[in-house]
Amino acid sequence: MSKTSDQERVFSVGDDVVYPSHGVGRITGEEIEVIAGQEMRLYVISFVSDKMILRVPISRALKAGLRHLGSANDFDAIIEILRGKAKVAKGMWSKRAQEYESKINSGILTAIAEVLRDLHKNVEDPNRSYSERLIYESALDRLSAEYSAAVSLDKKETNGKIIEILDLAKEEYSIAV
Repeated sequence: MSKTSDQERVFSVGDDVVYPSHGVGRITGEEIEVIAGQEMRLYVISFVSDKMILRVPISRALKAGLRHLGSANDFDAIIEILRGKAKVAKGMWSKRAQEYESKINSGILTAIAEVLRDLHKNVEDPNRSYSERLIYESALDRLSAEYSAAVSLDKKETNGKIIEILDLAKEEYSIAV
């Protein structure tokens, strides 16, 4: 029988959380299940936008990367990254695509912001690949979902704010060149 100490219990029912590979969800409950003869306490996390329920062992939640939403300070740093100059892409697209997807699935806000900043420079290019469009949209969705949950704004509104920041940075750096 597995016991969970109070130190492992970092989250509570009702908390909005981020699971790295799925984004923003809400802890809707705790359950005890018997798995391979072992009793395990689990967080039940609901991802409304994906219509998905995930169960994460409480004892492994932090190791799995489960975390609270970003803070105002985190988003100040994210905005600075979005305002920065996009990195020049080098190498084959397939390798860069894997790196971008890894950054998005890491759940690390700064990494997701870097992907968004770097891919936004081609957002209007009708010749950009379908996979680049998907990765860009995935990063935008992940960042705006967390931002909107953290600041209690509509996701469409936060989406617009993020794009506005990216567009201003793109203009600024294209004029400077």
